[in-house]
Amino acid sequence: MADIVRRGRPQIPELRRGGSLLAALMAASALVLAMPAGAAGSTSKTSHAKTTGAKSGKAAAAGSRSAQKEKAGAKEARGGRESRSVREAREAREARDARGGKAQVRLKKGAVATAAAAAAGTAAASSEARGARKAPSAGAIQEAGNAEARLIAIYELFGRGQARPALAKARELVRDYPNFQLAQLVYGDLLASQVPAAHSLSDAASVARLKGNPAMAELQEESRRRLQALRERPPPNTVPSQFLELSTRSRYAIAIDASRSRLYLLENGDKGLKLVADYYISVGKSGIDKASEGDARTPLGVYFITSSLDPKSLKDFYGAGALPINYPNAYDQRRGKTGSGIWLHGTPSQQYARAPLASDGCVVMANPDLRQLLRKVQIGATPVVTARSLQWISQPQAEKDAQSFTSAINAWKDARTQGNEAQLKKFYLPDFQRQAKKSADGISIVRDEVEYAQGRRIQLKDVSYLHWRDSEDTMVATFGEVFEGERSGRMRRQYWLRQGGEWKLFHEEILG
Repeated sequence: MADIVRRGRPQIPELRRGGSLLAALMAASALVLAMPAGAAGSTSKTSHAKTTGAKSGKAAAAGSRSAQKEKAGAKEARGGRESRSVREAREAREARDARGGKAQVRLKKGAVATAAAAAAGTAAASSEARGARKAPSAGAIQEAGNAEARLIAIYELFGRGQARPALAKARELVRDYPNFQLAQLVYGDLLASQVPAAHSLSDAASVARLKGNPAMAELQEESRRRLQALRERPPPNTVPSQFLELSTRSRYAIAIDASRSRLYLLENGDKGLKLVADYYISVGKSGIDKASEGDARTPLGVYFITSSLDPKSLKDFYGAGALPINYPNAYDQRRGKTGSGIWLHGTPSQQYARAPLASDGCVVMANPDLRQLLRKVQIGATPVVTARSLQWISQPQAEKDAQSFTSAINAWKDARTQGNEAQLKKFYLPDFQRQAKKSADGISIVRDEVEYAQGRRIQLKDVSYLHWRDSEDTMVATFGEVFEGERSGRMRRQYWLRQGGEWKLFHEEILG
């Protein structure tokens, strides 16, 4: 990254305030400023609960303090010297007055300007941004990593015209996270913006090399996705559509939105799921929807954390640790998908984050973010949904969507209690499998279930229903069952498929 920055400080042609790039930059800044309060705030529940429309979190507070310092009088206390804020204001006025009063803007075509343009789209987005500022979308904002929150605060300062405070914050950020490549690029951009136009060096060859460098394009895309995810927040009091019901035994749930390069962490309490944090992530270099071994794609579906690997046993490449998931699951295997070794893991020590499309199929997080996740996940109980794009629905809608399946699984349970083999058989597909044992016609499984139940009433406990819909409609149901008069029983995980409007069982695992 240092090599990219050292290649030169390309200059953008002079822009009037109406210029398309400058307008896009200001539009992106307005979009950042229009975020609901707390976009760069604390991940803690307390800080989130106290958000009332003002900036929250250390990064936003630091930006606020910088703004207050700039307004703190025309003279410094010692000797009546010109204050820093007045000096900066004077320099800004002189720059605006230069060359007939035209605003001369010279910025390197790097992360700040390009990310802003990507976030805004076109100059026309500027007016939309102003409208958004008046009526920001209502959304619960959680801080991603501290480094990311500080980066967004730098964008915000720059959007407010506070280039020098932004530069100071960028200098602090790269000091604290020297391996954060995007932050290094933003710092380089801000340094370049301080070079007077008369002293800038034009180097067309350097500009061409910089624009054609794949690493630069990756950093620009990373910046765009970070801004997008922090601007387009999930509506309040909603959950990903896959989580129809989750047992309180699962304290946390993970949902990944590949289109936003984002991992959302939800906490499960008495009132249901609540978004508590979200993080930037990378997926497969060939994208998503893994189908075969070695295709460098990240799988899509419903999975579970199966173990936590000790970082001491891993190469530095995997960072702070690794959380394997159960790909391929039963539904993947049914469709002939292959491959293995899909993990959520960290980054090498010399790299803070990777490009949005960078792995061999794993989900990759910054090490500080992964460490937070490692403290919360439960082996075997934390679900991981990986989706092309998450759809967020209300809790009442989730309950409504679960109704048809709830009726089906209750009917399956009652047929077992009643010993009705003919009725019970209707719930199984002919190729049903229980773990590794396959039944030719399902009859033996049906008989086994009836004999196991022995006519006793069955109560389902700790129920979780995870809905997955792509070309087919499936449900992953995990529950414990307790027979009347007993204190404990089996723990099952079942895979159901909707065919012709009816739910059918095609796979089951006995968990304990």
